[in-house]
Amino acid sequence: MIKVNQSFHINNEVELIAIRAQGSGQNVNKVSSAIHLRFDVGESSLPDFYKAQLFKIKDQRISKEGVIIKAQKFRTQEKNRLDAFSRLQELVRDAIAVPKSRRPTRPSNSAKKSAWIVKHSEGVYMIAAE
Repeated sequence: MIKVNQSFHINNEVELIAIRAQGSGQNVNKVSSAIHLRFDVGESSLPDFYKAQLFKIKDQRISKEGVIIKAQKFRTQEKNRLDAFSRLQELVRDAIAVPKSRRPTRPSNSAKKSAWIVKHSEGVYMIAAE
């Protein structure tokens, strides 16, 4: 079970496939320690808004079929499985995060006045120094 936020979880909608990891070494041809995680976004229990937000992200891991994550950072299959789950959780959380709206601000009158005083007083000192 992957916890997306307080109200949504991803349950049994993830397909895990053990594959051989890339690279060289003695065990690379014998042990399947890497994990392919497949998550079908269209068939998931996520709300439609979350699905749309997830498909809007420009990421090579997201396609029409869903999300595919390859985890091969660690030597053990269990750690790679946990890494794949955490990367999926982070991807979904980033997709559903609503950015804060910008509040336009203006400098106050006192700030404008103090900036004007500093600007013009520096010019007076420059003229007196010559």
